[in-house]
Amino acid sequence: MPNPKRKHSKSRRDKRRSANSRMCAASLSICSNCKKAILPHRVCPFCGYYKGKPVVIVETVAEKKR
Repeated sequence: MPNPKRKHSKSRRDKRRSANSRMCAASLSICSNCKKAILPHRVCPFCGYYKGKPVVIVETVAEKKR
């Protein structure tokens, strides 16, 4: 079996591996509380809810300025 004559660099290896990861867009789900598109299995960054329950207190832009 043929073997490589020289070691391939890490950047060359990573370029080859990353080529397949950009083929499809990230899948999105709908927040059950505010109906905005969010990443699945994550707390909603807009309202702070996860699976219909409040998890994180989200500050509005007006509250941050104070």
